[in-house]
Amino acid sequence: MSEALSAEFDTVADWTARVAVDLGHEYYIPAACRGSGSPAALDWLIERMALRPGDLLLDCGAGVGGPAAYVAQQHGIRSVLVEPEQGACRAARMLFDHNVIQGVGTDLPMADASCDGAWALGVLCTTAEQRSLLAELRRVVRPGGRVGLLVFVAEHPISTEYVEDNHFPTAEQLSRLLADAALAVEDRLSTAELPAIPAGWSERVEKVTAVLDERYGHTPVWQLADRQAGRIGALLSGGELHGELLVLRPAE
Repeated sequence: MSEALSAEFDTVADWTARVAVDLGHEYYIPAACRGSGSPAALDWLIERMALRPGDLLLDCGAGVGGPAAYVAQQHGIRSVLVEPEQGACRAARMLFDHNVIQGVGTDLPMADASCDGAWALGVLCTTAEQRSLLAELRRVVRPGGRVGLLVFVAEHPISTEYVEDNHFPTAEQLSRLLADAALAVEDRLSTAELPAIPAGWSERVEKVTAVLDERYGHTPVWQLADRQAGRIGALLSGGELHGELLVLRPAE
């Protein structure tokens, strides 16, 4: 993992949890979902993946654990979290007492067909081993289960030097990746079509970000992560990237 990604998912993840604890419990889930999904996106995925209360969801690349905490609270879904970075694992335990397994999505420490569903939110673009990641997600899902993705799709190839160690697939590349993994698209939605994020949620995220910047803005780690986030934001606002939610099933 590059220095920029490690900064975001290790050190900054740990800082985020500490800021949320200081601000109060109502900040925990919004803070831990920064960059990994809004309430509407998570609700849409859970509904389209046909997950029910008590089902077991694999959250691959779980980060600080916000999405898993949200779906437990709102939908009664159990989650097993797999996350490669120690800082994010520590943060998820601190905020939600999650049982997090430190591991990588391309070699999941899970038995075959052991989960009712699996998702990876903003994870596909963080690895060059995208076929292996998709194959692993398919492997751990039980027959009839589905795989959910939040993917950032590029209008044209984007240099990994501009957004360090990110590998945004074009629409054509994504189609080939899914075909190679024997995953068929059952449903999809552009994130631009989602309802607006609730004002209270956005205000809490903005507050967390402001406190992070106030406390750590002078550090090279924060500056590196912030620069990376700014570049991705510029690509999104400029139309060079767009977010997509995908629900996939094993192809017949």
